[in-house]
Parts: sequence; C-alpha cells; structure tokens
Amino acid sequence: MEIRIYPDEALKKHAEKVEEFNEEIRNIVNQMFETMYEKGGLGLAGNQVGILKRIVVIDLNAGKETEGKNQIVLINPEIITMEGEQLNQEGCLSLPGLYKKVKRAAYVKVKAQNVDGEDFEIEGEDLLARALQHEIDHLNGIVFIDRLSPLQRRLALQRYKKLKREYERKMKKR
Repeated sequence: MEIRIYPDEALKKHAEKVEEFNEEIRNIVNQMFETMYEKGGLGLAGNQVGILKRIVVIDLNAGKETEGKNQIVLINPEIITMEGEQLNQEGCLSLPGLYKKVKRAAYVKVKAQNVDGEDFEIEGEDLLARALQHEIDHLNGIVFIDRLSPLQRRLALQRYKKLKREYERKMKKR
C-alpha cells in the first residue's frame, strides 16, 4: 500500500463506517500492518493508505524484537472517555520527518469492533492513548498539525514544505 502524503485529499476526509466484516477487511488489515512496519510507523489509519473506511492498526512494538506480538486492530473506533493531559512529540507517516509537541488526553477508553465485527473496549495511557487519539483523528480527517496553535501550525507547515521536497527527491532516487 502507498502512504498518502500531506496534503493529499484522502487525509482530509471523514472515513466511512465498516458495515461488512469479511475477507476483504482482513486483507486490508494485514496489508496495513505490512505497510506500517515497512515504513517504520506505530499506527496507521485507513485514510493514510487511501481507504476511506474506519480501520486503524497499531503496534507500539513496531521495529522492536516483539513486533507483531501486540497488534491492535480497531474497526469503527470511537473514543468514549478522555482524562488528563499530556504534551509530547508526535510524528506521522503522512508528514514524513515532521515532529511537533501535541497536547492530548493522558488516558482514553475506546470502543471498537474487531475483524469479526465483535464489540470490545480498549483503554490506553501515555503512548497508547496518544496513538489511539492520533489514528482516530485521521479517520475524522484530522492530522496532528491541525491540533497545533495557528502560529505553531504555520511554522510547522513551512518546515514541512522543506522536508517534503527532500522526501520527494529521496523517493525519486529509488
């Protein structure tokens, strides 16, 4: 799968609810994990690969020896509880090379469905809470720089334009 790079239109769209749980959804999930691992991410949302379905994959152990052992699949996720506050660096596969501090809830509870359509809840603190919020934002057409103040966002976009040119040059050499 190809990662959509900001400002791709798919990143600005609200993803649609998954209604049918079938082999196609399982294949999408598997391909999303493969793409996420290949690109060195911890999470990936459907929008980021041009699939406007409410699908998220997360593995906080990506790139480590335990990669693949704690995979999280969220279909139709919805945050039901948010508590506390944290301010930490975030990056995004759709904004390669850009990292900024973003304020997020320190704890979240999310309800979602698994690949079989079964309902479940997941709770996360710190990095997992951040990843859950970041990826669910994607499903709602929000990228992490949208969470910055107007001034911070403008500065981040200026920096990103430089990074994007470098990224595109690098990709052409491949």
